[in-house]
Amino acid sequence: MSTTDQPQQRAVNDAQGIAAQKRLALDYLSEAWSEAEAEGVAPEIIAHAALFAAFADLVATYGEQAVAELARSLPGRIEGLEFTLDRAIQ
Repeated sequence: MSTTDQPQQRAVNDAQGIAAQKRLALDYLSEAWSEAEAEGVAPEIIAHAALFAAFADLVATYGEQAVAELARSLPGRIEGLEFTLDRAIQ
């Protein structure tokens, strides 16, 4: 492997690691969601609480402006089926 290939390979490895962490995080969140539903919490209440927690953490990490920009991108992403599970799993 040449030295010019090393940064590219590192980027691939980083992307794979991030993807694995995202899958693991989603597994944890799905488990917590199921437990909350089993305790009688309505799914839409869980969703609102999850969104609040996610946005609060993002604001603490990246600031209000960056998160506002992310929020402005959401309608197109939602309409583009990016968050439709049946499509995302295929």
